[in-house]
Amino acid sequence: MTQFLAADLELTEFKSTPSEVAELASMSMELISMEHWEPFFPNPEDYKRAKKEQLNDVLKGLPWIASIDKFQHWIYTNPKHTLEERYAYWMQISKDFGTGVVDYTGLESNLQRSWQAQLHLYEVPFYYIEYGMAQLGAIAMWRSYKQNPKQALANYKKALSLGYMKTIPQLYEAAGIKFDFSPAYVKELADFVRSEYEKL
Repeated sequence: MTQFLAADLELTEFKSTPSEVAELASMSMELISMEHWEPFFPNPEDYKRAKKEQLNDVLKGLPWIASIDKFQHWIYTNPKHTLEERYAYWMQISKDFGTGVVDYTGLESNLQRSWQAQLHLYEVPFYYIEYGMAQLGAIAMWRSYKQNPKQALANYKKALSLGYMKTIPQLYEAAGIKFDFSPAYVKELADFVRSEYEKL
């Protein structure tokens, strides 16, 4: 979609939406499209369950993204760390960002290596935080859509039509949302998701 909306920009390089904003575009549609999933879930209970799973994944993903980002920063700023230090640091992050709901007694060795499941650490270092940025933006886009669908979609298309002509904060602004990662704003968005979940 971004390629179509930015097709009239003068230079080819202008037409490539920043990857962070491309993630915003796709994640926004994951949430906005939920309002139109009925044809795929004719059973109302299945539809409700699918929406709950989507929202659960949204909230569950944010602490994991923060964990991976913090972990890789530590790895690269401590290049001489030992295997034991790496395990200990990941276990501390897991404690800091985890819920404590799962009891890993006897399975600590599995938990201390669980970061290895994230291929971004190997293939695209320091890229994973973009998913967190985009997910927060997508929540804001969805909230905007629920308040005024027509205006939200117009803002969405406007932002994507700018390609690589603006900075990421300017593209978020064009989309009608804030490029803001303050604790207060993150809580505001998380509270919105939770309230929508509880309505289901």
